[in-house]
Amino acid sequence: MNADDRWAITETVSRAGHVVDSGDLDRLDTVFSSDAVYDMSAVGVGMPVLTGTEAVREGALRMGANGPVAHHVTNVVIVREDETQAEVDSKGLLLMPDGTVQSVVHHDVLRHGEDGWRITRRVIVPQLAALSGRHTAGAPS
Repeated sequence: MNADDRWAITETVSRAGHVVDSGDLDRLDTVFSSDAVYDMSAVGVGMPVLTGTEAVREGALRMGANGPVAHHVTNVVIVREDETQAEVDSKGLLLMPDGTVQSVVHHDVLRHGEDGWRITRRVIVPQLAALSGRHTAGAPS
């Protein structure tokens, strides 16, 4: 994997929030593969695991005004890669309609195809505990 691939992967992960926040849901195919699995079941919003860009689009429309006002992606790290697939972790901050901010972690799998890099699997997990609430191997006590 070269620097251009790494840049394109990061760009694809970052573009997801822009597409959703702009309401341009007909462009989900610039971010997700047609068979993408989108799993935010751990977030606790009552959303089932969604499969395919049409299901992701319908899920976003169902959330409507209750969904995040803005999605901010940061700390994008490619954790495993080969020439056609990459596993990527990133942090997400969600600005909610009531003004609160939620922190999540995205665990993505991207695949390279004829249209470039697309997310084929996204699992979103809330980050609910501070470091003091977790055990870290080798950390001083």
